[in-house]
Amino acid sequence: MSDELRALISAEIGDRAAGWDLAGAIPAEVLRGLGAKGALCAEVPAEYGGRGLTGLAGGELTAHAGALCSSLRSVMTSQGMAAWTIQRFGTRRQRAEELTRLTQGGLAAVAFSEPQAGSDLSAIATTIVDDGDDVVLNGHKVWSTAAAYADVVVVFGRYQDGAAAVVVPTTTPGVTVRPVAQPLGCRAAGHADVLLDDVRLPATRVLSGASQSLGLLTTIALTYGRLSVAWGCVGIIRSCLHAAASHARTREQFGKPLAQHQLIARHLSELVVAEQTATRVCEHAAGCWDSRSAELSHASVLAKHVAAGQATHAASTAVQVLASAGSVDGEPVARAYRDAKLMQIIEGSDEICQLILAERALEGVA
Repeated sequence: MSDELRALISAEIGDRAAGWDLAGAIPAEVLRGLGAKGALCAEVPAEYGGRGLTGLAGGELTAHAGALCSSLRSVMTSQGMAAWTIQRFGTRRQRAEELTRLTQGGLAAVAFSEPQAGSDLSAIATTIVDDGDDVVLNGHKVWSTAAAYADVVVVFGRYQDGAAAVVVPTTTPGVTVRPVAQPLGCRAAGHADVLLDDVRLPATRVLSGASQSLGLLTTIALTYGRLSVAWGCVGIIRSCLHAAASHARTREQFGKPLAQHQLIARHLSELVVAEQTATRVCEHAAGCWDSRSAELSHASVLAKHVAAGQATHAASTAVQVLASAGSVDGEPVARAYRDAKLMQIIEGSDEICQLILAERALEGVA
C-alpha cells in the first residue's frame, strides 16, 4: 500500500517541485487529488476512508515526499496533524464526519502560534467562549502551514477553565486567511496567518465538547507534527546525498572526478552519516508511536531535533559540493538549504527541543 502511495506522489510531483517553489503555490487540484487517494493523511484508519499506515510506513512515505518537495511534505504534516488531533480528541460523530471529509479531498491546517505565543504556547490568547448553543472565537494565529489551502483549520485556544481545539471552516464569517509573503522555506506550503473576529460556530465543532489541559492538547498534536517533520528531514538529507554524490561522480576538477578529492569524499561521508543518524532516530520514534510507548513524546522531540539539525548541515554540505550548480534558486539543494533551516524552527525550535531533552536528562539524576 505504501509503495502505491509513493508511486502516486512521485507521479504527481514529477519535475514540478521547482516551479511550485518559485511560484509559491501548489495547484489545489494536485492537493485535493492526493487527499482523495489517502496520501495526505495516510495514517487515518480505513474505517474513515484512510490507508491506516503504521508510524513506520507513514514515516517512510513522508520521507519520500520530503525528498521530492518539502512544500508538499509540509502540507502532509499539517493535514496529518489536523487528522490526528480530530482522531484523538473528537467524539465518534466528529471523527466520522471530519476524518471522512479529509480522506475525500478536503484540506486542513492547524493553528497554534500567535504573535506573542510561538515557542511559549502557554501564552496563547485566542479565546473560545460559550454563547448558548454556539461558541465565539477571537484571536490571531500566525504561520499556520497549509492554511492558505485549507477548508478547515483546527484552532487551539482558551476555553472555559482550560483549552480546546475547534474545527473552523475557513468560509465562516469573521475568518480571514492572510498568506505569508515570501517565506524563507517551503514556499509553496501555504503558510498563512488566520484572523478570527467574533467567529460564531455551533458548539458541536469543539472537539470532545469539553475543556482540556492546554499542555495536553498541544503536546499530543505536536508529537505527530514533530515526528512528521523529522521524517521529512530524512527526505531532505537523502535528496542532498543523491545530488552531491551524483555531482561528485561526474564533475571533474584538476583532471579527476570530484569524488576522488579527499575533502569532497569527506563531505560525502558526512552526508551518509547524517542520513543514517536521522533515519535511525526516526525509526525509533516511529516504533514508539506504533507501540504507544510512554517514550513517544521524548522520542519525537529527539527525532525532530536530530533530523532537522542533520538536514540543515546536509543541505549546506550539498551546496558546498555542487558550488554554483547548487546555488540557483529553485534547484533541489538550493531549496533544501532554505527548507531545512525552517525545520529547525517549526514544531518546536532547536532551543525548545534542547530544553525538553535537558529536562529529561535531569529526571534521571537523584
